[in-house]
Amino acid sequence: MDAKIESAGVALNDSKESLAKRYRALFLLKNIGSDRSVDYICRCFDDSSALLKHELAYCLGQMRNVRAVPKLISVLEDKSQEVMVRHEAGEALGAIGSEDALPVLHKYVNDPAPEVSETCSLAISRIGWLANDDPKHGLHENPYASVDPAPAGPKKDKDVDSLKDILINEGLPLFDRYRAMFSLRNIGTDGSAVALGEGLFCKDSALFRHEVAYVLGQMQLSSVVPQLELKLQDSEENSMVRHECAEALGSIADEKCLEILRKHLTDTDDVVRESCEVALDMYQYENSVEFQYAST
Repeated sequence: MDAKIESAGVALNDSKESLAKRYRALFLLKNIGSDRSVDYICRCFDDSSALLKHELAYCLGQMRNVRAVPKLISVLEDKSQEVMVRHEAGEALGAIGSEDALPVLHKYVNDPAPEVSETCSLAISRIGWLANDDPKHGLHENPYASVDPAPAGPKKDKDVDSLKDILINEGLPLFDRYRAMFSLRNIGTDGSAVALGEGLFCKDSALFRHEVAYVLGQMQLSSVVPQLELKLQDSEENSMVRHECAEALGSIADEKCLEILRKHLTDTDDVVRESCEVALDMYQYENSVEFQYAST
């Protein structure tokens, strides 16, 4: 195992390697989940790729190892880091759930970047929810084994139309809308996915729209490909949202998705272009027996 960690850690931190290979190394380290894996991931935050650095933070959050907390705090506080990287560091702190992170999260609730401020607010709500509610309530129903920025809503709330109304109500707290989002995901039908897809067109929060795209990628249902394609091709949309749409299409991985992703391999936005490269690699995985991106 030590040799596997060493090999993956070296590949991850080698800027000369392809982004797809570095992603594979990152997810291997995530799935191993050891302290040494955390250390290798933390070393990579000086990379030039905002997409990769954002994924580093995501993986650290999914690993839920408190060893990563100091590094994630430093990334959140580093104004020279891209907004999408700082946002993901804040979300990872919420995923880990350590109350030690609360002072810095409160500090950045009023960050000028809404993606960062909204993320910190959500992370504070999640940590508070973990402290004050039954930690198993709403978490055990997640069929995707992911650590989400909010728990699904109460088990009794299973009506798709009612959940959609909460999802797209821009007057409600973001935490409540996220809970509806994850409830719709957990229902897992084409109807709930299409209802979720309507959240891609809410105007108030790019952070919210990017999370909707991520969740649609988890569901892997082709019924939402038209919605994802519309947002990916919208050059006026926030690159965080477009990037998640690309990766969602890579996860769904049907022939139509492949065609869409190839069109954006020359996109002028670096994050979107790199996302399409990685998504196509994910597509190849979905149609082979090679590397597993998801948790094992």
